[in-house]
Amino acid sequence: MSPRKPSTKDLTKEMIINEAHKQFITKDFHQVSMRSIAKEVGCSHGAIYYHFKNKAEIFYAILGDYFSELNNTLDETVNGPGDNNTKLLNVFVGYMAFGLNNQSQYELMFMMRDSEVDGLSQEAANLSYQKFAQSVQFLSKTELLLSDIHSTFIALHGFVAHYRHYVKNYEEVKEAVDVHAKFLVKALI
Repeated sequence: MSPRKPSTKDLTKEMIINEAHKQFITKDFHQVSMRSIAKEVGCSHGAIYYHFKNKAEIFYAILGDYFSELNNTLDETVNGPGDNNTKLLNVFVGYMAFGLNNQSQYELMFMMRDSEVDGLSQEAANLSYQKFAQSVQFLSKTELLLSDIHSTFIALHGFVAHYRHYVKNYEEVKEAVDVHAKFLVKALI
């Protein structure tokens, strides 16, 4: 006897998102389909449309969770204990640690380009960057140029991009992360 497929009532957004998340990390965006998600969840692909209008909407829900996690890390650092220079250092370390500990997610957030989802993912990335820029400016002792903040962000992004797929996580390059973060703080103050 084959296992019962979940009905539309049994099927939850969380089930769909969890399966889609697995597939987006292991496959290219275009290799994932509503049918492939449905097959793994054990329902008809039509049942997924009850919760999401298309694959891009599922992808955006996943990205939203990633950006929330990154933004929460930023908020916790800025509002946490310590002087502003220490917090600024921790913002930079936290950003690189997030990227290195979540390499597949980071790629989806900042490195994947696809016309089907670019508008949605760029909006989330831009909002996250604005939060980063405001936090850096808030923690700085002086008024920074927007170009300085942007260059700092690109330096952090470049660090993560350079080490992705060469290390498993942040711990493997912790010393290099600390050196890079200190260099960036020194450049800004």
